[in-house]
Amino acid sequence: MSDTDPDGPELPVLNFPAEGVPPLVDTPEALLRTAERLAAGTGPVAIDTERAHGYRYNTRAYLIQLRRTGSGSHLVDPAALDHHGTGSGLGPLAEALSGTEWILHAATQDMPCLAMEGLRPSRLFDSELAGRLLGLPRVGLGPMVEHYFGVHLLKEHSAADWSTRPLPADWMVYAALDVELLIPLRDLLIADLRQAGKLDWADEEFDHLVQIGAELPDDLPDPDPQRWRRTTGLHDVRTRAGLEVVKDLWWARNDIARRTDIAPGRIVNDRAISALGTHTGDRVTLTAEELGHSSGFRRGRARRYTDDWRRAVEAAVATSPQDYPPRRLPPDGPPPPRSWANHHPEAAARWEAVRPAMNQRAADLAMPPENLISPDWLRRLAWQPPTDLSPRGVDAFLADLGARAWQRNLVCGELSRLLC
Repeated sequence: MSDTDPDGPELPVLNFPAEGVPPLVDTPEALLRTAERLAAGTGPVAIDTERAHGYRYNTRAYLIQLRRTGSGSHLVDPAALDHHGTGSGLGPLAEALSGTEWILHAATQDMPCLAMEGLRPSRLFDSELAGRLLGLPRVGLGPMVEHYFGVHLLKEHSAADWSTRPLPADWMVYAALDVELLIPLRDLLIADLRQAGKLDWADEEFDHLVQIGAELPDDLPDPDPQRWRRTTGLHDVRTRAGLEVVKDLWWARNDIARRTDIAPGRIVNDRAISALGTHTGDRVTLTAEELGHSSGFRRGRARRYTDDWRRAVEAAVATSPQDYPPRRLPPDGPPPPRSWANHHPEAAARWEAVRPAMNQRAADLAMPPENLISPDWLRRLAWQPPTDLSPRGVDAFLADLGARAWQRNLVCGELSRLLC
């Protein structure tokens, strides 16, 4: 049955590109031909990427799909082009795309890996974000294709290991279909945005995404120093010594994953790491031998890295208890609003006034509340509002946090009234 209407007729399946599956672009010569064809095309360029989440440490694109009117579709293999040692990488592609409008679906997912290949947009259209501003109930590419074209888009290979070579034929079909309808989808979304009076809002959002893209690193960034605190099962670790064990083993695993380009969870899973912290008392006494007998470390890939685990254990044991990680980090920003009522009743009252008002404002505008105003911005405003509570003062406060002009124009007057 259709994902759009479970009780309606089954939708036809879009299962093959209209112009066939393009060959894989995996040589400098083929890349030059692709760049020439794209440069000769007209209008915006539909772009998508495929990565290897859950398989590789590197977050690079292992396939870049492109389509432009008059050019057709192209499937580019960035990794293969790197291996030719020409030093040119995707330079010809970057040149061909220069000054064009990109069409991306959920741009923030694709832009980081494209930036790593030297590809950054100067203009873009984000079809997912457009769907959000229009208040569509589901904004995945599949549901939006169903909504606008009445066909079902196959998505069964989205979680595949796209570093696999050679690429299976059905994967190539899937990849080409992801850009097959992005150009006409953009045109229909623009028409709907214009009719809803939201096209200028969308343009501001797209300009903001371009600015984000310009600031993205061109290499794999280092993890957040506190990323280890997201280890699954960490909530069961009750002692600071246990946190030290988790931290040191997490970083050892990260170093292994980086140098082998294997996803960390495929080396040893989070639960195996957090379990060791769970059974640690007030001081770290774990030995490498005990670690080797623990679940997760005595089988599979983990067994290959005994020296790494030993060094991590020795570092944890050598750490002074006073240097163990704190149980909780100081909050970055306001504490959760649910904790305000007892100790910060004025902030709680402001929160209880502004939150439902903004939810209703978003509902009236037929868009998700988080697209109208970030929940974090709203919490910060309720927690510690500016001295100047006039619309101008609230506007300046939200502008400093990054709110775009269209958002501020829609909310500042009401927020000022509620806070005064």
